[in-house]
Amino acid sequence: MREKVILAYSGGLDTTTIIPWLKENFDYDVVCCCVDCGQGNELDGLDERAKLSGASKLYIENIIDEFCDDYIMPCVKAGAVYEHKYLLGTSMARPVIAKKLVEIARKEGATAICHGATGKGNDQIRFELAIKALAPDLKIIAPWRMTDVWTLQSRDDELEYCKQHGIDLPFDANHSYSRDRNLWHISHEGLELEDPANEPNYDDLLVLGVTPEKAPDEGEYVTMTFEEGIPKTLNGKEMKVSEIITELNTLGGKHGIGIVDIVENRVVGMKSRGVYETPGGTILMAAHEQLEELVLDRETLKTKKDMGNLFAQIVYEGKWFTPLREAVQAFVDVTQKYVTGEVKFKLYKGNIIKAGETSPYSLYNESLASFTTGDLYDHHDASGFITLFGLPLKVRAMKMLENEKKK
Repeated sequence: MREKVILAYSGGLDTTTIIPWLKENFDYDVVCCCVDCGQGNELDGLDERAKLSGASKLYIENIIDEFCDDYIMPCVKAGAVYEHKYLLGTSMARPVIAKKLVEIARKEGATAICHGATGKGNDQIRFELAIKALAPDLKIIAPWRMTDVWTLQSRDDELEYCKQHGIDLPFDANHSYSRDRNLWHISHEGLELEDPANEPNYDDLLVLGVTPEKAPDEGEYVTMTFEEGIPKTLNGKEMKVSEIITELNTLGGKHGIGIVDIVENRVVGMKSRGVYETPGGTILMAAHEQLEELVLDRETLKTKKDMGNLFAQIVYEGKWFTPLREAVQAFVDVTQKYVTGEVKFKLYKGNIIKAGETSPYSLYNESLASFTTGDLYDHHDASGFITLFGLPLKVRAMKMLENEKKK
């Protein structure tokens, strides 16, 4: 029997071309696996295309709820944002995809896993670190890095290769944006975006929503409730996390929420420019943060922001299946014990405008916060506090004056 390889299959030109390439160069029995993280209609017709291209089998694995509950929500609770803007849409999905590829490899008795990520990007790192952590015995095949065997350099080359192998595909050679989509976001790279001097052509680019200029002239109020950091209801209706994100995507897209144009630093050392649409994710992150500011004390919130940045770095670099990620997530989970309550906000032309928040664990005390003197605070106490708090500054200033007089 021929050895089996599990191919991470999207149905696009690259991974479709890889099927006959694997058979021709390695004599593998190719089993395709498409992991559904919420790509929508991108999955239509995949079974026929995979079989036409020479795959012996195609798995389409729906892991949307696992993706939302076990990968998205830890990032939301951590407030994980890479380089101030990127909400980790692709980064979060790669470890759960790799986990499913390993599961299928074990089920099929495969000896290798193949992915179509390029040698310049982050995804090769994310896929391969996850596979190494979960199945160190499996061989990893990355065609785009095997330049002695993978000689195809363009879409035209790939189309011609498929044609030579009797595969007629519904693709053309016209270049388009390079996109990655799941329930959380869609990313766009290529075309005019390759030059940071160019403004994005949003009319052609946007998929999930509209620009703020084209959003409705009237705002829309939204209410959400959370229990221990997890969203539970949206506008009074109880839903699971995946359903809430789906509905928030619709609302956010309608009001021009969550469009980010960023030049980011890739793990491999280069800068790349892309546009991300994350309408629902942007709203969910903002709503969660809105509630946190009410219930977390100052020192915990300060430390959690640092840990959130660390968590974002860990996820971006593909280090999901590591003790460090588990440890940071454990810290975050402790902070979420009392992140319970309701938030209200208004969506208006790209903005998320706070409209009130309540929690049974709120640390906001009106008596303390008001300008009138309350029972819990004596203004005279501030004098001693300021004296001690400012003592290092005063001692330093005194020493500086003393040295000046000696000159």
